[in-house]
Amino acid sequence: MKQLNRITADPAVMGGKPCVRGQRVTVGMLTGLVASGKSTPQILALYPYLEAEDITQALRYAAWRAEEIELPITAA
Repeated sequence: MKQLNRITADPAVMGGKPCVRGQRVTVGMLTGLVASGKSTPQILALYPYLEAEDITQALRYAAWRAEEIELPITAA
């Protein structure tokens, strides 16, 4: 997705989990913080090297992944 240019996945960083801009900040961590009630300003205070758009894109990515349908591969 073009609008998710801040979400990266590198096997050498956090085991390939989706991260923000190649840093050791995972999409899962950010969505967990939001789910626990933290606001964007609170998260940015905890992680000053992040930007508001990082959080927005992490949430967009998580929503996109939640909508994906995975089908099992069947033997031919």
